Amino acid sequence: MKMGAVALPNPLCMASGVMPEASPVELVETAAWAGFDYGGMWVEPADWTDRTLRQVKAAMRATGLPLIDVEVVWLKPGPADPQHDRIVDIGMELGARNVLCVSSDPDMGATRDKLARLAERAGRDIRINLEFGLFTEVRTLAQASALLRQISHPAMGLLIDALHWRRSGGTLAEIAELPDAWLSYVQLCDAPDPGADAEDGQAILDEAIDGRLPMGAGGLPLGPLYALMPKGIPISIEERSKALRDGFPDLRERAGELMRISRGWLQRESVLAGRA
Repeated sequence: MKMGAVALPNPLCMASGVMPEASPVELVETAAWAGFDYGGMWVEPADWTDRTLRQVKAAMRATGLPLIDVEVVWLKPGPADPQHDRIVDIGMELGARNVLCVSSDPDMGATRDKLARLAERAGRDIRINLEFGLFTEVRTLAQASALLRQISHPAMGLLIDALHWRRSGGTLAEIAELPDAWLSYVQLCDAPDPGADAEDGQAILDEAIDGRLPMGAGGLPLGPLYALMPKGIPISIEERSKALRDGFPDLRERAGELMRISRGWLQRESVLAGRA
């Protein structure tokens, strides 16, 4: 059973974070059941075996669901981590379009070099996307943009998460100046605005993991942000929410609710933006 039949101007994707308790196969099957155009895949290298790869590939073939991304490559101080190479390789094996990366390395030169190395590994087969936010060392859109300019590699992209963008003081004017070529997909959710205190690191993290809201239920400027995105860009719904998990413990019901709300929001906003 798939939900929804009306074509939308943007592909909708289910971010893996909305169901952290799901297995890799369940992430595929529930996203497909709810009618998402793409799924997202969380990859824990220590738990990911050849059998896991076979099972996920089989689920993707059975459902016809492609992956928007695999996550997360988390850069840390010190030498390059071979497990990050493995996540990129798994993403390529699965035909995912993107790898989500964040950095906890305060050395911006080292972060740049590690990202450039991953971009070289990716080649033309997958895209390396840097996500910024107050919970990382690449805290702002300006910092992330500076790194992309330095790397200057076609496999490098910039991932905007609406919540992290807003909490880090991002503006619509900054978004308007971004090259479309940097943007492979965008992560959207809603949240109170104002919300968590930008100076309270734990509050920022708690909100990002447990406190996001359904599309249109908060105060983030999602409509104006959407209107500045390239036409047709895939939208990954990143509604990490304790309320969503508690309210919909059944994974299919959760995915269905996520799709229902997100589809309605996109239908309305696409009309307002002249993209319907």
